[in-house]
Amino acid sequence: MNDVMTLIMAGGKGTRLEPLTRDRAKPAVPFGGMYRIIDFTLSNCINSGLRKILVLTQFKARSLHRHIRDGWTFLSAELGEYIDVMPPQQQLHEHWYSGTADAIYQNIYNIELENPRYVLILAGDHIYKMNYQKMIEQHETNNADLTIGCIPAPLAESRNLGVAVTDESSRVTGFQEKPPKAAPMPGDTGHFLASMGIYVFSTKVMYEQLIADAANGESKHDFGKNIIPSMISTHRVFAYRFLGSQGRVVPYWRDVGTQDAYYAANMDLVSVQPELNLYEMNWPIRTAHPQMPPPKFVFFETGLAGQVRRGEAHESIVCNGSVVSGGRVWKSILAPLVRVNSYAQVEESILFENVDVGRHCHIRRAIVDKDVQVPKNMTIGMDRARDIANGLTITDDGITIVPKGHTFEQPK
Repeated sequence: MNDVMTLIMAGGKGTRLEPLTRDRAKPAVPFGGMYRIIDFTLSNCINSGLRKILVLTQFKARSLHRHIRDGWTFLSAELGEYIDVMPPQQQLHEHWYSGTADAIYQNIYNIELENPRYVLILAGDHIYKMNYQKMIEQHETNNADLTIGCIPAPLAESRNLGVAVTDESSRVTGFQEKPPKAAPMPGDTGHFLASMGIYVFSTKVMYEQLIADAANGESKHDFGKNIIPSMISTHRVFAYRFLGSQGRVVPYWRDVGTQDAYYAANMDLVSVQPELNLYEMNWPIRTAHPQMPPPKFVFFETGLAGQVRRGEAHESIVCNGSVVSGGRVWKSILAPLVRVNSYAQVEESILFENVDVGRHCHIRRAIVDKDVQVPKNMTIGMDRARDIANGLTITDDGITIVPKGHTFEQPK
């Protein structure tokens, strides 16, 4: 893997995830209690033996930069290993990154310094486990110019993903970015072959394509819309079929770019046997680990009025520093430093860092961003009209989102 350089695209605005992305880049959004979304892509790189990584950032990147500094600076510079953050530097023109291809084009100088044989391009906002080494090996075996990571996806998802068409040798014969309809895969009438936004380029070919695209004033400077379609008839472009762990036909891969997709992917983790297993120590997911005490559960009693006061959590993830003090948590994720006070109930919800849930509160099917004090007797996710009156966001699937640092009026 010494002749491979990895570039992670982490500069998107993430507008479909607002209000969770009002103050942070999408790859920096917390996930699974103790992680950030980008931790999954970075962990895949480290577990795949990739040690030369550039993270291309742009919008609202401060917390992302801080997270990478705090959790991802363990590589050895003496051995030529690094994870470097690269905001736009306007080395080639005076604009910010204007597309995925332009972001790579603006970093050609940084790639040339390493002179890699192959360049691996990844998205920093997907949740999955993948050994990139297998994809790179297939690229080399096929003598390919470009290899595209692909998975089967339901036909209804074509408007959100790139659609690849291949022959029997996995050579790509057609490609469309987010078409309204897609033809099903041979032998699978319910799925099409979708691009994962993962590309392996032979470096010299990539340079040629990026330079030609930059000179095209009509281009959107996007891999899916411009670069890939222009290469299919002139270069060796192949699809790599990602099978995931245990050879699943449809492996676990989630684009968490929308509020409801993000919520659903988090809820996957609290099932008894989640498809994405965070407890497989042969493929660890790394992150920053601040020093905190272990989680704590206190009170187990029945009061004089018959009220049950028990600190308990079931089918849930509870992170370090959190205290469930006489409240009840079910099918939920509690990030570090969360407190659930007596007689409160938290159900099917995601609570970010430093959320304090007051006594007798009831939270259901909600995402509560960090630094929120929920006053006693408050309900969230129980009454749509009341949630809207409190300035909260309601998703299409009915999930209530409380913005970071939101202030509630004390209920009467």
